[in-house]
Amino acid sequence: MPIATFLICQLLSQGFVTDHERALGELFGESAQSSRRAEASLNVMASRISTVFASLKEFPFVRYRASKGQDGSTATNFRELVAGKLAAAIWNNITTYKSSIPNYPQKETCELLILDRSVDQIAPVIHEWTYDAMCHDLLDMDGNKYVHEVPSKTGGSPEKKEVLLEDQDPVWLELRHTHIADASERLHDRFTNFVSKNKAAQMEQRDGSELSTRDLQKMVQALPQYNEQKERLSTHVEIAGELNKIIRDTGLRELGQLEQDLVFGDAGTKEVIHYLRSKQDTSGENKLRLMMIYASVYPEKFEGDKAAKLMQLAKLSPEDMKAVKNMRMLEGSEKRKPSGSFSLKFDSQKKGNAARKDRTGEEETWQLFRFYPVIEELIDKMCKGDLSKDDYQCMNSSQTAPREFNGSSARNVPPKATTESTNPRSVRSRRTPNWARSRTSDDGYSSDSNLRNFSTDFKNMGQRIFVFIIGGATRSELRVCHKLTAKLRREVVLGTTSLDDPPQYITVIILHPGVFGEVSLTSIF
Repeated sequence: MPIATFLICQLLSQGFVTDHERALGELFGESAQSSRRAEASLNVMASRISTVFASLKEFPFVRYRASKGQDGSTATNFRELVAGKLAAAIWNNITTYKSSIPNYPQKETCELLILDRSVDQIAPVIHEWTYDAMCHDLLDMDGNKYVHEVPSKTGGSPEKKEVLLEDQDPVWLELRHTHIADASERLHDRFTNFVSKNKAAQMEQRDGSELSTRDLQKMVQALPQYNEQKERLSTHVEIAGELNKIIRDTGLRELGQLEQDLVFGDAGTKEVIHYLRSKQDTSGENKLRLMMIYASVYPEKFEGDKAAKLMQLAKLSPEDMKAVKNMRMLEGSEKRKPSGSFSLKFDSQKKGNAARKDRTGEEETWQLFRFYPVIEELIDKMCKGDLSKDDYQCMNSSQTAPREFNGSSARNVPPKATTESTNPRSVRSRRTPNWARSRTSDDGYSSDSNLRNFSTDFKNMGQRIFVFIIGGATRSELRVCHKLTAKLRREVVLGTTSLDDPPQYITVIILHPGVFGEVSLTSIF
């Protein structure tokens, strides 16, 4: 997205945030049904989103996830109408721009899909294994700011130094969407290669023999660039090392495997109970995240007094379990019917409860890189014109239905991007952890990323796709937008009310003051 100044939005790489961190509570809480604050929040949100389109001079098809109750088959509450209300408000603003803004398009130039957090309740809490996601999930970061200790220049105590992990850092830009094991390996290779080729590094590693005048001259010439590159690489090596230590110390690999097996239907209640019994030293946050994933895949296991039994087994507090209750409130009328009763023998039906299907047409990548957010499928379907018109309704007139809209009319569309890396890398077992061995997936930039070689010349792409998620988005969803931009040859822009890491999301969904209501243990489910 071109650099522009939106005073009302925070800009991300191919994204924007409307700064509505309280959206989950204000729009989906128990008080939202009769709250003027909810309507006011939607109006401000619509105004800020509309301003983005005004600034870019884009006229979108406005599609939204429709309420299941709109057909009259089920009762509809306010939270199920939020996406439709926001779509209507944006549409009203956009239509006025046609006559009020000079040179504003009179026909549709892009697509906007409005969703809410209920579309994918697993993405905000599952452990993501990319370098970017793990940095923000596992490290104590303030936004994109990482603080670490460096040796004092005066020889005293170590000094604290702040580093920004952002797009201006080429190392970060290359590694952010790679698997942590892949990132660690690349950093090792880059640092080794850097030391072997840099003049200053070679001088620094000499055996103490006297340097010639020519040697000193070469060293001085190479020193500024050497220091900058060495410091940048050293920082990322330190970060990757810290992440890998946390993974080992917390047993995150086994938990991550269970999370993904649950999502893809390869694990069930038996495996969850075994994990909770055998890994009692797992942190409360990680057990809660596991419970939230489990509740999303197996909601019937949380009916009646079953939730209290699970809470007792997981040793979670009633306050923690509010997160599961509040997460289920977002489901609205799209709840699964209970099946079976709770028993310590547990059922063995797994694949029937899968929340995701493995992708086909895959290339080699890394284990624990199997998960993908729901929006990846939705964007792909929308681009192909396969998105259900009933489930995802359009505010525009029927004469301009987006099924015929292929995104190629406003800009020149170059040939389809290749799906294979031009420089394939070998995976060396000498440093590759066993748990990170390759498996199959279609992730276009997972380990042998073609995205890092992809030139984001947006002017030569097809028309933009905008996706706005009410209630917060995740880094995995932002990653999907980067991936699909390369795959579809259309710039995919993510908008959201807030960009949340798992700890932030859990805090919001549990502790949002007075919004979800006071919940006692007996009324959690």
